[in-house]
Amino acid sequence: MRATVGDQLVQHGRVVGQHDKVGEIVEVMGEEGNPPYRVRFEDGHEGVCSPGPDTEIRHRETRP
Repeated sequence: MRATVGDQLVQHGRVVGQHDKVGEIVEVMGEEGNPPYRVRFEDGHEGVCSPGPDTEIRHRETRP
């Protein structure tokens, strides 16, 4: 999984009815675009994430 600053990190809900959590990657802390990432979520919360299998990266250039 590789990302750049400005990409979106989407954590999919793990149970029925749980919404996806979407945030913007504001810092790539690993080498060559690898995790961990500092992410600012829609509610303003910031955190450091090492994405798991329930997460996807939406790159800036490929978003609709």
